[in-house]
Amino acid sequence: MTTGTPAPTARRRSSARNLVPLGMAVWLVLEIWLLTLVAGAAGGLTVLALLIAGGIGGAVVIKRAGRRAFRNLTETLQQAQAGKSPAPGTSTGSTGNGFLMLGGLLLMLPGLISDVAGLLLLLPAVRSALGRHTERSLERRMRAAAPGSLGDAFQQARIHRPDGKVVQGEVIRQDATQPPRGYEDDGQRPPLTP
Repeated sequence: MTTGTPAPTARRRSSARNLVPLGMAVWLVLEIWLLTLVAGAAGGLTVLALLIAGGIGGAVVIKRAGRRAFRNLTETLQQAQAGKSPAPGTSTGSTGNGFLMLGGLLLMLPGLISDVAGLLLLLPAVRSALGRHTERSLERRMRAAAPGSLGDAFQQARIHRPDGKVVQGEVIRQDATQPPRGYEDDGQRPPLTP
């Protein structure tokens, strides 16, 4: 006997939810295979020394990047307290800290493929190219965001000033023929608090 209600449909999984676990499994198998190849050719102690050196090197890189990020933050706060603002288009040098820390993390992970990827992220040219690509990709996604989505909220909340500063806020547009809600058009301003 049917009741006339449609059968519930299962949600379709996104391709990222399908591909990420598969990609991680392939990456782990490749890491283990490469470690066994190197261990067979150079010996187990060599592989152990490489893994320990990668862990120590990654920890040093993360520590230096963290110190540099903290130093940039304190310099920026000191400039803000002094009333100075950086010139438009100038950078404080903190743009590559995230990728530098990611490179250190990849060095700390056991495996030779992750070590190579971490070493590539230590190169300034690779970090700047990856940063430009990431910034363009994020800007493109934010422009294409559907109304009411999270990307649209970020786009609405970011207003760029000519001096390069970003002002957080929300723009509310009203029809020009209607007076603003909340008060009559008697020349007085609305109260700031309800």
